[in-house]
Amino acid sequence: MTHLLSTDFYHCDTQRRAMISLPDHFVCQKCLDTIAFDGEPVFVFGSNLAGIHGAGAAKQAHEDFGAVWGRGAGSAGRSYAIPTKDRSIKTLPLPAIWLHVREFLDYAKAHPAKTFFVTRIGCGLAGYSETEIAPFFAAAPDNCVLPEGWRK
Repeated sequence: MTHLLSTDFYHCDTQRRAMISLPDHFVCQKCLDTIAFDGEPVFVFGSNLAGIHGAGAAKQAHEDFGAVWGRGAGSAGRSYAIPTKDRSIKTLPLPAIWLHVREFLDYAKAHPAKTFFVTRIGCGLAGYSETEIAPFFAAAPDNCVLPEGWRK
């Protein structure tokens, strides 16, 4: 699987109210459901350790992909939370985020039949740049669909 996400948006004929808003790009639910995924895609998003999924991709994960309110890390429904903020909603340092990304990569490798749609975690509300976060995903298995430029 080599499908990479564009910094532009996927365009389709669905109405704007069906759009999933993510930092720097938009993905339509219809397109997400049909782009070269095997089975149900797992939505991977940046979260906080308190599990308050109130904004950005975390809100979308809670509303549409089964992220559980109060659970800020790991798998739930068709989602996987990677903490980028602590329980007080303060941004975690990069070494702490790296540990959570490593846990996710281990999980993705242990579940090769699942496809993981990775958003630009840490690059929105947490405030990190893609050049700081993308290298954490250098060893991502092929069942991870990464933002454009994150797979080297």
